[in-house]
Amino acid sequence: MRIATAAYPLEFLGSWDAWEAKLSRWVAEAARHGANVLVFPEYGAMELASLAGREDAADLERALLAAAERMARAGEILAGLARRHGVYILGPSGPVFDGTSPRPVNRATFFTPGGSRAHQDKQIMTRFEREEWNVVSGGPLTVFETPIGSFGVLICYDSEFPLLARSLAEAGAEVLLVPSCTETLAGYTRVKVGAMARALENQCVTVHAPTVGHAPWCPAIDDNTGAAAVYGPPDHGFPMHGILAQGELNVPGWVYADVSLQAIREVRAEGRVLNFAHWPEQAPRFAHVTRARLS
Repeated sequence: MRIATAAYPLEFLGSWDAWEAKLSRWVAEAARHGANVLVFPEYGAMELASLAGREDAADLERALLAAAERMARAGEILAGLARRHGVYILGPSGPVFDGTSPRPVNRATFFTPGGSRAHQDKQIMTRFEREEWNVVSGGPLTVFETPIGSFGVLICYDSEFPLLARSLAEAGAEVLLVPSCTETLAGYTRVKVGAMARALENQCVTVHAPTVGHAPWCPAIDDNTGAAAVYGPPDHGFPMHGILAQGELNVPGWVYADVSLQAIREVRAEGRVLNFAHWPEQAPRFAHVTRARLS
């Protein structure tokens, strides 16, 4: 498969026509370059808050509500783009009120060219989401099984927790999609290191799609730092530094990588190391920790 991962700039668009035109341009460009899997970032859907006007977009709570009210219509547009171009799209995540809580979850939806869709909610919330924005964790981890491969999604902070990725890998995921929205270089680096570590541990491919640039019109997403990239295990069939493709820091655009599922299966079976197979050997060792008292 050819994967396109977005370093995506958040813009004040102000109308449905402008938002649809932007997403249409991005999807068409990736399709022209032969991509059949497209990955947009975490909170990319906060652009929808601009459709409510500058006053609402500038308020944390009103921006959240404005974006949530428009997520369903945005999903229909993305579903149409997936069908039109014959591609799989992980749409930009955004707030969704799913009826299980009075507060929204952070949800990314996966659209197929055949018209079906499924979603992944963020599992572990950052301090900003917990303490200032009151966005809550959502439904279970899900493996998206498609004719071209099995995918899992780890939304931003989730990529920093190895057991989440491991559960997806054990359930069959061979490619983990990591949409992110990070304000600082430190935040971006944490997600990058997490994504690279998850590729190493599970001998799989991880795909990092960040927001980039400044969006001063909305305090939730006002500063964004990142570089789009695709990572794999540094072993047979993959680059020795583990980077299949990587864009420049804070430069908007698609980054492309050709990913072989056969290469993933071969490295899991015949790699110089076998992290995926040897994972269970940790359990009896971390269950019994001794202490050595030294002077």
